[in-house]
Amino acid sequence: MSAYTIIVPDNAVLQRVCGTNDSNLKLIETFLGVPVFACGNELSVDNCSAETEGRFRFIVERILDEIACGDGEITDTDLIQSILNTEAPVSLQERRSGDTHALFDRCSILIPGGVRKVYPRTKGQASLVHLMRSFDMVIAEGPAGSGKTFLAVAEALRLVLSHQVKSIVLSRPVVEAGESLGFLPGDLQEKINPYIRPLYDSMNALLPRETVRKMVESGVVELAPLAYMRGRTLSNCAIILDEAQNTTREQMKMFLTRMGDDSKVFVTGDLSQIDLPRRVPSGLEEAMRILSGVPGIAVHRMKTDDVVRNPLVKRVIEAYDREEEA
Repeated sequence: MSAYTIIVPDNAVLQRVCGTNDSNLKLIETFLGVPVFACGNELSVDNCSAETEGRFRFIVERILDEIACGDGEITDTDLIQSILNTEAPVSLQERRSGDTHALFDRCSILIPGGVRKVYPRTKGQASLVHLMRSFDMVIAEGPAGSGKTFLAVAEALRLVLSHQVKSIVLSRPVVEAGESLGFLPGDLQEKINPYIRPLYDSMNALLPRETVRKMVESGVVELAPLAYMRGRTLSNCAIILDEAQNTTREQMKMFLTRMGDDSKVFVTGDLSQIDLPRRVPSGLEEAMRILSGVPGIAVHRMKTDDVVRNPLVKRVIEAYDREEEA
């Protein structure tokens, strides 16, 4: 048993952490099962286990990060959500190791030079982060807004900027969503940019735009149309295939077999938004079925509960799901 103290920058910040009438502090105490003491500009817990200390540190530091990023007032709902996120998958070996700081840091993604620390906002997202750290090939399927692509981009940026891999390869199948765009002017880069734009948006949300531009210009970040991947071996890099529901069986097999030594592969997609011609099966759906249970490969399904965009997005998805079930 030990005592642990966190120093808060100033009293105004401490008041926001504690909440109105210490409402946030009471929620933290209820969750941890131990008293939390506020004195001066310090928050502390006493006579607690190493695991409780790790949870306390993670929760408070996350709230401080959110305040520093100017994301508005910390509400009870925000705090409860951050508490839930500490419940990431934990192996027996990890619990025995006693390294609680590393354990709870695994729930977050710290990108060197990044705009902010990235936290999973649901249990499903926390599980995805855990799988991306534990497996070299991860296939994540789920509804729009569940954070699968954003977290994959964040983890890839963490890997390359902490020098664990040398580059990032971003790819998407070039499939139009229900309408023909016709001839697109410009060189290959300009033609493919509209399809890769969502991945750019994720990077720009995580790093200064100038940093992203330099990484693309220097080749550290490569935008690779799926059609041009055949014959390549991608070593020592983080590879992301987004919108994978729009790959065919042949394309998916070709992509997955591009993986070289010391690489990570993240595949993301949404089986409810397939734009392939009718009667053409999705390569993502087939890959999930075939590769589920294969050693070294993780298949993860996100749920509607993992949607973290505008609350209306979750309602739209639920309404469509009910209609399909009916």
